[in-house]
Amino acid sequence: AYEGSLTTPPCSEIVDWIIAKEPVEVDAADIKRFITLYSMNARPALTPNRRYILSSG
Repeated sequence: AYEGSLTTPPCSEIVDWIIAKEPVEVDAADIKRFITLYSMNARPALTPNRRYILSSG
């Protein structure tokens, strides 16, 4: 988990991200709906910089 920002404008830094160790499957219809709702979800992944990334067992 790490603190970050939204991937859509205005890219506010108010988000706590959680990264799964195992892939999570998402139905194609759900992805299509997400793209319809959030068409500007195009921000590239950023380097960790000074962010701490926590991991649990």
